[in-house]
Amino acid sequence: MKHQVIPVTQFAQNCTVIWCDETNIGAVIDPGGDIEKITSFIDTQQISVEKILLTHAHIDHAGGTSELSKRLNLTIEGPHQGDLFWINGLAQQAQMFGFEVCDVFEPTRWLEDGDTVTVGNEVLDVLLCPGHTPGHVVFVSKALKLAWVGDVLFAGSIGRTDFPQGDHQTLINSICSQLWPLGNDIEFICGHGPNSTFGKERASNPLVGDRVTGLS
Repeated sequence: MKHQVIPVTQFAQNCTVIWCDETNIGAVIDPGGDIEKITSFIDTQQISVEKILLTHAHIDHAGGTSELSKRLNLTIEGPHQGDLFWINGLAQQAQMFGFEVCDVFEPTRWLEDGDTVTVGNEVLDVLLCPGHTPGHVVFVSKALKLAWVGDVLFAGSIGRTDFPQGDHQTLINSICSQLWPLGNDIEFICGHGPNSTFGKERASNPLVGDRVTGLS
């Protein structure tokens, strides 16, 4: 499977286009905005995009979902239904953070912990990782040893928990119980900023590293 990170919105959110190199079927993870940038890359690579995958429903991750879905006739998979109130509040989010008003949407498929999603011949595992939002999910490619973690974990930091229904301890628990067991060699693409690995974060992250959590 191939992938390309496309930073979008004024928050430089790491939207990712992924596609199966055997079938050329693709998906877009977290199209927060700047739809022209996303569709331009899709057109240039001649990818047959079939779906949108959402880690969570904050506007910088989900703000372009409705427009992109309608434009390319895409299904929408994710997040978990715990984020329904964030989807319903997209207009309020747009006003709060200075985004253009965007349409509310209904996911084609809500995701649960343990689900899988397919992109061509590729399969991604779904992990429920609440804390940043209650319905936040993570997508993991075991074949590539690569994870898309949204705003759960960053290089040297973790997601904010001061938004409605965020919870710091729940986020810590999600990281330690859901992400760390996947292995230190898993690389992750986060919602903002550079990639890292779970092993590096366990060794050095000041908020959720092993020295802080007591894990080893």
